[in-house]
Amino acid sequence: MKKASLVLAVLAASTSAAWAQSSVTMYGIIDVAVRYSSNFASPGSKYTVAPGGMSQSRLGFNVTEDLGGGLKAIANLEHRLNSDTGTAAAADFWRQSWVGIESADFGRITLGRQYNVLFDIYTSTYASFKYSPYIEAYKPEIGLSMGARQDNMVKWAASAGPLRGEIQVSAGEGNSQNKSLGGMLRYGQGAYSLGGGYLQVEDTTGRKAKGMTVGGAYTDGPWYLNLSWAQNKFDTGSLLQAAYTGGLGVPFNAAGNSVRKRDMVSAGAAYQLTTQFNLGAHYWYATQTHQLVSLPGKSKAHFFAIVGDYAFSKRTDAYVELDYTKVEGAIRLSNGAEKRGNAMVGLRHRF
Repeated sequence: MKKASLVLAVLAASTSAAWAQSSVTMYGIIDVAVRYSSNFASPGSKYTVAPGGMSQSRLGFNVTEDLGGGLKAIANLEHRLNSDTGTAAAADFWRQSWVGIESADFGRITLGRQYNVLFDIYTSTYASFKYSPYIEAYKPEIGLSMGARQDNMVKWAASAGPLRGEIQVSAGEGNSQNKSLGGMLRYGQGAYSLGGGYLQVEDTTGRKAKGMTVGGAYTDGPWYLNLSWAQNKFDTGSLLQAAYTGGLGVPFNAAGNSVRKRDMVSAGAAYQLTTQFNLGAHYWYATQTHQLVSLPGKSKAHFFAIVGDYAFSKRTDAYVELDYTKVEGAIRLSNGAEKRGNAMVGLRHRF
C-alpha cells in the first residue's frame, strides 16, 4: 500500500511539472448593439439588435507549450458567434484553426486557417480606430482585404527590432479558391508605424485576384492619425469578385464578374478626451472600374463614420456610432437607393 502511494505521488508530481510548461487560455468578446438604418427598404427604415457593433462576438483558445531550447509550440482555435441569437456567425465553425512553432531566432511558422497578410498589416499598422481596429457593423476597409482569412495556409512571421515581416502560402488543393501567395512588411518605432502588403489568390478556374495596401499611422499623446490606400484587381471572369466584397456594405460588384479594379483611400483621426472617453472619425473613398461595356467606366462610394467610446474598465466599454454611405455610378444599395445613414448604441465586454 505504501509503495502504491509512493508511485502515485511520483506520477502526480511529474504530471504537475509537465503541465507547468504548458498553458491554455480561453478568451472572448461579447458585443451587442441596437442599430438603426435609414432608407433601408420598405417602409424605409430598420431597427436591429446587432450581434457585433464594434467587434464580432467570439470565443477562442490560445495554447502555448515550452519545448525547451527557446522553442514554443503554439495553437489557436477561434469561433465567431451571433450574440443576439446564440447561433454560429458563419459556415466555418472555427474562423481560426492553426498550430505552429515559435522561436526567438527564426520567428514563427503557423499552419491552418488564419488571417491573411493584408488583414495583418492593416490591423497592426494603420487601423481605422485605436481602440478597435475597425467597426464590425461598418467596415469598408475590410472589403479590400480579400476575405481576411485563407484556408490551408502556411505562414512565416519574424521580427527584427522595429521591423516585422510575414510570408503566406495557401494550397489550392484542386477544389479550393484559396490558393494564395503573399507577404507584408511593417516598421514601427516610437510614434510612427508604416507598412504595406501584397496578396495574390487564384480561383478554381486559374483566374487571379491581386490585392495590395500601403499606409501609416502616427500617435502623439491623445492623438491618433492614420492614412492608407488599398487596391484589388481581378482577371476577367474571376470567381473571387463577389466573394471579396464583404464589409463594403453595398452590392459593390454591380453585376456578375464585372469588376476590373477597386481602389480605396482612407483617412482617420481619434482623440482621447479623457482616460475613459475616446472620440474617432474615419472617411473612406472607393472607386471601381468595370469590365462590361454596358456599365459606366467608374463607380464611386463615400463612407464616413464617427464613434464615441466610453471605457467603464479595461474589459467593458460602451459606444455610440454614426455612419453614412453614398454611392454613384452602377452600384446601388439593397433597396436601389444611393444614400443611407446608420446609428447604433452598443455594449462590449472582453475576457
